[in-house]
Amino acid sequence: MSNGYKRVGAAIGVAVATGAAMLLGTGVASAHVTAKVLGEQAVQGGYTKITFRVPNEDDKAGTIKLEVKLPADSPLSGARTKAVPGWTAKVAMAKLPEPVEANGAEITEAVSSVTWTAGPGVRINPGEFAEFELSVGPLPEAEQLVMPAIQTYDNKEVVAWDAPPPAEGGEEPEHPAPFIDLAPPGEGDDHHAAAPAANTESADSGDDEGTKSAATATNDNTARWLGGAGLVVGALGLGFGVGATMRARRAVANTGGKS
Repeated sequence: MSNGYKRVGAAIGVAVATGAAMLLGTGVASAHVTAKVLGEQAVQGGYTKITFRVPNEDDKAGTIKLEVKLPADSPLSGARTKAVPGWTAKVAMAKLPEPVEANGAEITEAVSSVTWTAGPGVRINPGEFAEFELSVGPLPEAEQLVMPAIQTYDNKEVVAWDAPPPAEGGEEPEHPAPFIDLAPPGEGDDHHAAAPAANTESADSGDDEGTKSAATATNDNTARWLGGAGLVVGALGLGFGVGATMRARRAVANTGGKS
């Protein structure tokens, strides 16, 4: 084998090994129980929807229960769950040791936990994941909302996702707790204010396309009308020509062919 082929083969081998390592790394990271705010920015003092993604890490057992704990030092006074077929949800409230002032209001009771439990014959199978949605608010005046989770399998194995999030640049723990970042109120206002502009741009683009389509349709109709008129004129001319020829022949016949 020539040196050129050897170098190509070595390069392919390195690429395959690197790709496999990246896939394995992604698989490990995606296996965590995570919390995401989709389509919007969570803002202190506002309301948001949190989606908990729960992958099944066991090769044989299935997930049948998820319990999410809400922090007492950053209390949430309200939470609502979205219905998940085959699962029941329970929101637990608890009295705070001391009243807490949040967003200009005094809170004496807050959400302590939310638990989703699978019904008979229902579970998150190996190789699958499920998502559980929670509407919460008002959000606390904190930079992060850390929500430890407990995942229970049908073989009685329990995995606690409760390690604090790492500092910036730090190494991720084996079982990190789900969390979301919270932005100051001004940042959230800017985010939502940008949405109508995008919609307006789309509407304007739609109007331009509609104007072009209307102009094209008008041109097409004009061309069809002119083409039809040409056919009619041509047909009339042909009719007149045939009529004149027949009249000339009759005239010749009447005169006995004499000019």
